[in-house]
This record gives sequence, structure tokens and C-alpha cells, in this order.
Amino acid sequence: MAEPVLLIERDAGVVTLTLNRPSAMNALSRELRVALVDAFTTLEFDPDARVVILTGAGRAFCAGLDLKELGRGAGPLGAGSGEEPNVIKAIASFAGPIIGAINGVAVTGGFELALACDVLVASSEARFADTHARVGIMPGWGLSQKLSRAIGISRAKELSLTGNYLDAATANAWGLVNRVVAPAELLPTCRKLAQDMISVPDAALRSYKRIIDQGFALPFGEGMRLEREISGAANRGVAPQEIEKARLQVRERGQAQTRRDGC
Repeated sequence: MAEPVLLIERDAGVVTLTLNRPSAMNALSRELRVALVDAFTTLEFDPDARVVILTGAGRAFCAGLDLKELGRGAGPLGAGSGEEPNVIKAIASFAGPIIGAINGVAVTGGFELALACDVLVASSEARFADTHARVGIMPGWGLSQKLSRAIGISRAKELSLTGNYLDAATANAWGLVNRVVAPAELLPTCRKLAQDMISVPDAALRSYKRIIDQGFALPFGEGMRLEREISGAANRGVAPQEIEKARLQVRERGQAQTRRDGC
């Protein structure tokens, strides 16, 4: 029996999704795209799923759309095979944080998949490339807009108009990824980060992610107005005793981190 193209592992509020086509560098076949859509659609309504870690099996995060499959007549983005599964829309429907554990190459559609995550942690073996122009197609999952906002328009043009690869260290220096770790430390680092997120009350975690995303899509002044509107309504509902309890917990956690870090 063939292994599933998407592995799903659950552990105390953290769901790890592993693209599982290692022999094809986790290229996004239609089957895998459908599996991703189904998984995120299910997680959207699962109160026990608080943080998602997205990674790939083997030596690649994701090599993008399965061009061999498309070359056999599936057509652009799977046209002709029924309604195209919208992976990025399904990912965006999940209200909790999504951590991308980039274990290897993230190319074109795989690069777009990485950019759909909220936080990126890269293995030192990770590399990124946008080969849309070289293949002769245009991005449809947000890369042309998200990449320039992440690293600046000139750097984004350099990558997209050459198709050159970006190594992990440079991706970190350019602000594309949050940090770079040794391959063996990739998933442990992501799991620790997920646990830190889970220690935040769930309603606040989801609301804060939403206000950041909504504001980032607006001009700065409009984003500031949005924050004032949302915070005014939300903060009026917080009782003083709840604030004091949370303040003490934050102080205790800060002291514990200081002791742990030896400061």
C-alpha cells in the first residue's frame, strides 16, 4: 500500500504536516494539493489544532507544482482535472500560526507555499528560488506581491527575474526567514517555537495574528486606525483582575527565561 502524500502528526495542540513525495522533491501533484486543502479545511474547525508546522520529507521542502504531471496534459495549474484545489486559500483559512520548517529547496510554487506561512525557520540546507519566468508562467499564489514586501522590491526582482537560488544564510540576512539552524535542530526548534505560541491564550493568539495580517494589507495610516478600532473594543472587555493575573504570569515567565539563558 502506497504511503499517503501528506503525513499528519498531532501533539498537544501542534499539528505537523509533512509533504511526503520525497522521490519527487515533494512536488505538488494534484493529489497532494487536494490533501493539503482537505487538511487545512479540517484544521480550520478543529479547536485542538492551535499551531501548524509545515515541512517536507527528504531533502526538499517543495519543488513547486508537479511539472511532469502538468506536461502529461493536465494543463496549467491542473485545469481540465476538475476544479483546481486552492492551496493558499485553504492555508489562509487557518486562524492559528503556521510555522514553515524549510528543510531543503523551496522552488516556485514551493516558495509560494513557504510564503503562505506566518514564520519561517530554515535549515542550513534550505534554498529558495522563483523560476516562474524561466518556466514561462506567471505566479498565481502571491509570490510576485509577498516576496517584495518581505525582502524589498529590488531584491525580489533580482530573484524573480533571474531564477537564481537564494541560500539560507542570505535569506536570513535579507529577512526572509526568522532564523537558520542545523538540519537536526530544525523540527525541535519549530516545536519549541510552537509551544511558546501555545502558551499564549488561544483567542489572543488568533486575534493578534489576524490584526497583523489585516493591517499589513493596508496603508500604514489605515492600519493604525484598524488597530485602534479593534483594540478599543477588545480591551474594554478585559477585567482588571485578569490583567493583573496575566502580568504576574508574564513576569514569572520572563524571570524563568532569564535564569535559563544564564543572564
